[in-house]
Amino acid sequence: MGVTDIERVGVVGCGQMGAGIAEVCARAGLEVKVAETTGEALELGRSRLVHSLDKATGRGKITAEQREATLARLTFTTDLGEFADRDLVIEAVVESEPVKTEIFQVLDQVVTRPDAILASNTSSIPLVKLAVATTRPGQVIGIHFFNPAQVQRLVEIIPALTTSEETVGRAEAVVTGILGKHAIRAQDRSGFVVNALLIPYVLSAVRMFESGAASREDIDNGMELGCAHPMGPLKLADLIGLDTVASVADSMYEEFKEPLYAAPPLLLRMVAAGHLGRKSGAGFYSYL
Repeated sequence: MGVTDIERVGVVGCGQMGAGIAEVCARAGLEVKVAETTGEALELGRSRLVHSLDKATGRGKITAEQREATLARLTFTTDLGEFADRDLVIEAVVESEPVKTEIFQVLDQVVTRPDAILASNTSSIPLVKLAVATTRPGQVIGIHFFNPAQVQRLVEIIPALTTSEETVGRAEAVVTGILGKHAIRAQDRSGFVVNALLIPYVLSAVRMFESGAASREDIDNGMELGCAHPMGPLKLADLIGLDTVASVADSMYEEFKEPLYAAPPLLLRMVAAGHLGRKSGAGFYSYL
């Protein structure tokens, strides 16, 4: 199956990242089926998708006709069994190795195309662990989008030790040729390229704020106005999701045992309190 034959995509998860990935694929002309665990989560994800398309239409990014065509390419389900005919499946659920492993085991059973690509949007979990949970490790790969997927141009392609070169080539061709993104290849190391640089930077900002060395505004303004960053590190942490920042930090610390990867106590307390950033309405800043 060549890249041009990839027409049917499955996206597992319709949260912030899953909805964005589904939108990117549908806007690129692919037929997309999105799965969630419950009807309630599915409706929430569908609303998130429609709202994003409405916003893009209102801003003139897409036409009303393109909006309707995109929606027509999207279907929703709570049954992964409906992914049997998918050419490419992208998993985008919570950053939990046991949860992702179980999903890959199910996908391995239900996806019938012998050369289908099974991809994960993980930002830190070793791809080889997901690959060996299947009977087709050569077709498992990381395809890591950035938030918001509809806007961010970068996608990391992460082959596991078991991933075939054919799968790598096809994944890169889908990302660049069909989705119109810029792909970089990363080794299967926790954090890959971007988070290996970004997470220590964000954690350093959290420690600075936690110690009282500077206010949140001064930290963010310092990096925005002093270093020309479009967004300061604490605002960025809120955008990423503080639970995701903590999960990636934990994964990187587990692998490398470097103190700079350890999540600061304040970050862990905020996650425990449900202060997860923009998605919860409260983080380092309030979004209510």
